[in-house]
Amino acid sequence: MRSPERTVPRTAGLLAALLGLLLPLLALTPAAHAAPTGFRVENGRLLEASGNDFVMRGVNHAHTWYADRIGSLAHIKAKGANTVRVVLSSGDRWTRNDTADVANVVAQCKQNRLICVLEVHDTTGYGEQSGAVTLSRAADYWISVQSALTGQEDYVVVNIGNEPHGNSGYTAWTADTKAAIQKLRGAGFDHTLMVDAPNWGQDWAFTMRDNAASVFAADPDANTVFSIHMYGVFDTAAEISDYLGRFVAAKLPIVVGEFGHDHSDGNPDENTVLAVTQQLGLGYLGWSWSGNGGGVEYLDMVTDFDPDRLTSWGERLFNGANGIAATSEEAAVYGSGPGDDTTAPTAPGTPRASAVTASSVTLNWGAATDAVGVTGYDVVRISGGTESAVTTTTGTSATVTGLGANTSYTFAVYARDAAGNRSQRSGTVTVTTSPGGTTGACEVGYRVTGEWPGGFQGEVTVRNTGSSAVDGWTLRWAFPSDQRITHMWGGTPAQSGAEVTVTSASYTASIPASGSVTLGFTGTRSAANPGPTAFSLNGADCSVA
Repeated sequence: MRSPERTVPRTAGLLAALLGLLLPLLALTPAAHAAPTGFRVENGRLLEASGNDFVMRGVNHAHTWYADRIGSLAHIKAKGANTVRVVLSSGDRWTRNDTADVANVVAQCKQNRLICVLEVHDTTGYGEQSGAVTLSRAADYWISVQSALTGQEDYVVVNIGNEPHGNSGYTAWTADTKAAIQKLRGAGFDHTLMVDAPNWGQDWAFTMRDNAASVFAADPDANTVFSIHMYGVFDTAAEISDYLGRFVAAKLPIVVGEFGHDHSDGNPDENTVLAVTQQLGLGYLGWSWSGNGGGVEYLDMVTDFDPDRLTSWGERLFNGANGIAATSEEAAVYGSGPGDDTTAPTAPGTPRASAVTASSVTLNWGAATDAVGVTGYDVVRISGGTESAVTTTTGTSATVTGLGANTSYTFAVYARDAAGNRSQRSGTVTVTTSPGGTTGACEVGYRVTGEWPGGFQGEVTVRNTGSSAVDGWTLRWAFPSDQRITHMWGGTPAQSGAEVTVTSASYTASIPASGSVTLGFTGTRSAANPGPTAFSLNGADCSVA
């Protein structure tokens, strides 16, 4: 039997020995960090705090250069977006967005029920672009405005720095990104962080792709999302599918943080970007709402920040196949289901008439806004104070047919939301149909701009070769084979068999003398894909370019 005097020292010695073995191991293990309080990454997916799987569907907005256009957030929401990526400046290259401004941006995002991805643009092209700053400098900026972001983890994703390396010195991206993440975590940032790829965001050297796992592991919160920008480097379906597919297979979270339909470095395959992200359940953020310059004005989604003047790129992104309107789902953090919504949308803008013929008219109106989202519009005809329904649409335009020639009609529009709430009536417009169709001389050019098995993309240019403007038009042609249009921007198509009828969009309705408008579309096909041989504009035959 051991004496108590000997038992105590032996036990103490055993504990000391165990601690001697454990302490070196503990020193090698990172300290456990508090679980994310808002968005979080789990198994390669971005989740809300509620556990809801969140897929970004939105656009970029150049706030730092257009601070007076904060109202654009409401317009972006009205088009169906659930996320907006907001350009900010640390003050190194452009005017600094201070704490108050950042707080206001976040408040406006929340007011419009948008998730806010905030990015510092001053890092763009570091190592190659004069004046660009480091990711460490960007992290310092975030720390300086931290008071505007603390507590907003449910609503804000911090995109540390835009395209943080150009095509020089980009191998430093991995170490620089890890250090920036750890600096923000050390400062108490609990937000989901987003990191852009090097090579001007396009990662053609695969630095981000091949080092993403180690960067993710360097985040003590395991709460980092990777962002690839897809422009000219991603001009084939194979490149897009392979790049995104590798991240999904590795269970690493990825979004397409920027992309467009065209670019100075090549022609990106935007249709595949949209299709593959939808297939894989990945987020995308198109570039950009409005205000582009330097030769890339074609990347504007609306003209001069006017939400009623969608460009062909804007029409494609918002209303096309796999686009924002068809696939966006609002963040669950913004409340319960539509059945609990009792607030009606605002009234739409007063409709404007175009493409007036003897039997039809096209109406366009300004979008209504709603806290949950506008789901449709009802067009009514007013006669003697009595309303009768004419048509419904999910967009902000409609063509009313079956009218009598040389007759006056008055129209108005209502907006509806997901809960069935109906807005106040818009202002009215009175239209007198024409005695018969009118036309001028015309020439039409048709070309196929891209093909893939079972599908293709085409372009139609309508030229007014007459001496007076065409104000509103209907274009008709017949496909020689079994081609069918699946989506069009610049006009509204209708197809019966081989016969195609296209009515003008609001922004293509007017064709000045000697001017032209261009339509784009995607379609399906069999092995053959011959072009049409005859076109008519407002009932008159056109020459074929």
